[in-house]
Amino acid sequence: MMPDSNGERFSRCAFCREERKICSDPGGTGPPWCPTLRLRSLIEEAVAHYREDEETGSLALAASIQEGECYADRGPGPDARPHAVKPRALEIIEFARKMGYERIGVAFCTGLAREAAIFCGMLEDHGLEAVSVSCKAGGVPKETLGVRDDQKIRIGRFESMCSPIVQAAILDHYRTGLNVVIGLCVGHDSLFFRYSRAPVTVLVAKDRVTGHNPAAVLYTAHSYSRNLMAGEGIAEAGEGGSEAVPGDRPPGRGA
Repeated sequence: MMPDSNGERFSRCAFCREERKICSDPGGTGPPWCPTLRLRSLIEEAVAHYREDEETGSLALAASIQEGECYADRGPGPDARPHAVKPRALEIIEFARKMGYERIGVAFCTGLAREAAIFCGMLEDHGLEAVSVSCKAGGVPKETLGVRDDQKIRIGRFESMCSPIVQAAILDHYRTGLNVVIGLCVGHDSLFFRYSRAPVTVLVAKDRVTGHNPAAVLYTAHSYSRNLMAGEGIAEAGEGGSEAVPGDRPPGRGA
């Protein structure tokens, strides 16, 4: 496995096959590159932010409580069978209430205008204010960024650029407490996260091919989406009988 710029081995949690993981079980173990074992001082510095910054601590607490409330039959006792009962749209509404946010910003792609309107209606039905901004707000031509005509979706026609920085500025102008992303393009969402004053969460991640369910290609990486993988064939199942997908690593490999 290639080391990072400091000569250390990268964290590879995605390939961990420890039966009892140290990150979830104090009596567990971890592979040689396990960040829980190798980066204790860095982790302690990061955790300190939850204590030292009141807003950060409040966000983390509300998020953890919300996570638990998304399950029914949590126990106590060995017979507990937790199962999820709340969709993400409802989670966002409940999280906003926990944090005391009354005005919610919705930054959406024009291709999902209908879905954005439905979600804004949900927010208002739950007594929250909804401020929505389209990605095309401002009507700024793509040529402003240096986009050539042959790089447009519709060559030879005027196209407004997607402007996430404008979206963030408009929502900031209206002093939203929480901003929700609905279907912003890859990269445009990154800029929105960077420039948004308010905390940001995502309701819909854009995927033009899968009906905005990008995880679909991961679920089918061993079959219909096999062309996205560099390797051929399916790796042997990992511990616990879970099926590994092409590109997976068996226990111990690359350590």
